[in-house]
Amino acid sequence: MTTTFTPEQKAARLEMIKAAAKKINDRKNFKARQAANAAKVRRYTDVVETPKRKAKSDEFDRMISKLDENHNAWTDASSYAKEYYGETLHYTTKFDNDWN
Repeated sequence: MTTTFTPEQKAARLEMIKAAAKKINDRKNFKARQAANAAKVRRYTDVVETPKRKAKSDEFDRMISKLDENHNAWTDASSYAKEYYGETLHYTTKFDNDWN
């Protein structure tokens, strides 16, 4: 069974097919442009932004590690005790070994 179209129907059908083909091609072109733009953004991020971020994160890490240092801490507890508690420490601990 073959279908025959009037010239108007055939022209309308061809216009519809052309419009659909154009829409499909436009989508393909859009996706290609979108992929190219995404590649540009990735390249920019890798080349330009990453070193800046790395430098900032290194600076931040150095700042945080400085905060971990305790400048008020004595490294030798016995010298601290002798300097600040001297006689009191001596009288408090002089009998400590007598219990053994």
